[in-house]
Amino acid sequence: MDTLSDTTWDVIINGTGLAQSLLALALSRSGKKVLHIDSNRYYGGPDAAFSLDEAQEWAEEVNKDSTESCFRDASIFVPDSSASEASEGTTAAPQLASNRSYTLSLSPYFLHARSQLMSALVSSKVFRQLEFMAVGSWWIYTPEQASSENSALGAEKIFSRVPGNREDVFAATHISMKSKRTLMRLLRHVTQPKEEVDGDEDMSMPLKEYLTSKFSVPEELHDPLLSLSLSQLSHQDTPASYAVPRIQRHIASIGHLGPGFGAVIAKYGGGAEILQAACRASAVGGGVYALDTPIHDLLWRTTPEFSEHPFLAMLGKTGTVQAKFIFCPASHDLSEQASGPAVDVSRSINIVSATFPSLFPVTVEGAPVPATAVLMFPGDTLGSPQSPPVYVQVHSSDTGECPRHQSIIYCSVALPGPEGQSLLASAVDRLVQAEGSSASVLWSLRYTHRGNLSNGETRHLTTEDDISNLYKFPVSSLDLAFEDDALELAKEAWKKVVGDEVDDDDFMKFDDRDGASDDS
Repeated sequence: MDTLSDTTWDVIINGTGLAQSLLALALSRSGKKVLHIDSNRYYGGPDAAFSLDEAQEWAEEVNKDSTESCFRDASIFVPDSSASEASEGTTAAPQLASNRSYTLSLSPYFLHARSQLMSALVSSKVFRQLEFMAVGSWWIYTPEQASSENSALGAEKIFSRVPGNREDVFAATHISMKSKRTLMRLLRHVTQPKEEVDGDEDMSMPLKEYLTSKFSVPEELHDPLLSLSLSQLSHQDTPASYAVPRIQRHIASIGHLGPGFGAVIAKYGGGAEILQAACRASAVGGGVYALDTPIHDLLWRTTPEFSEHPFLAMLGKTGTVQAKFIFCPASHDLSEQASGPAVDVSRSINIVSATFPSLFPVTVEGAPVPATAVLMFPGDTLGSPQSPPVYVQVHSSDTGECPRHQSIIYCSVALPGPEGQSLLASAVDRLVQAEGSSASVLWSLRYTHRGNLSNGETRHLTTEDDISNLYKFPVSSLDLAFEDDALELAKEAWKKVVGDEVDDDDFMKFDDRDGASDDS
């Protein structure tokens, strides 16, 4: 640490979130001197993943002072095991495993097979440090089905599987033939090559209106189609211009990396594992890392003798360092960002003593067993007709995030405060109860996450007035699937540093290192 102040840096990257870590990776072969710091004692920032003890420490820190954080109102709930045992007679209640048996992600998102990030991980060779698991089926909560079959157990009894491609549509037994024909017409339209699509098509209308007016899509298919877009807003608040391209992305991704699935998640922590792999690769390339190192003060020097390295930064206990470029995260206390208004989303992470086998069907011969399933609870099915949908991701132990015979349930709803958390708890209760008396919630972390919900527009770096070479990344994304604009942010930042020295096509394209073909 003492040597940091003795070096003049080309670039200081503040924060180890995914976009910053991708920037560090992109610069790892540029010949630039890169210092990558984080005020936290852990990697990842809003994209971090924790063990149980680390999650407890994180929640305590959030509640001490959330003014500079994108998180607030963090609480951990652990049911009384003795009460559970008493309610079940002499049967021992399921128990949590050891602390480090769990890897819990604050921002659980997955990658579609045709994501640009997948291509970048391959071209940069970072994919060799990662193991990916298949994301399987999409499901919609159907309470009318649950009430009619309330004597049967199993999550499949209260959920309907969403058709994700033409084969699924033909195989579905819960959709009428008339609805199937309508759905096929819509799928043909959204998968047309761009040059064949009517350029004058009005996509500004709400998704619900678009589906009804253009394709006469029946009401029963509106929620399933919304779920494929992963919009966290209501039908009325989700424009077709946002939803339709994402439905197309979902369909186009199926089968791209293998039969029967169209999205993947990185094992052992999802996005947190990807960013740590990027940081390791950057370190191999010469980047220097320092955690628990905040920027206490920053001086921008305008006199000619400091023109090459105008920034003088006071770093924690390290002293001062000089730099030419500084990249840092935007402040989360701003109500309006360059990429749109910041919003608050309620989230929860739940460790459950159930495996939900019916949610992970192998739908195509030769396909892998999925490790993740995506569930949507329409707001009106949870007694809140005006609320946005609740999304639930069920992760099996194959993700490496929990022990065998347990699952992790990640929940999200674009509604902050007690109202949002109440909807999340209701969704989890209904899912767990469907598995029978042997299933129970063993541990929960509940919190509010402030950030951006994608609106279909590309986000950009922002600058401080009259200060050259100081750039800010937008606040963290709240999207459930990785949006490629995060990679575009890293590319935009990379171009600021390398300028015209390299071609855009060289971004994230690395040759194997001599004698170390397994390194990135």
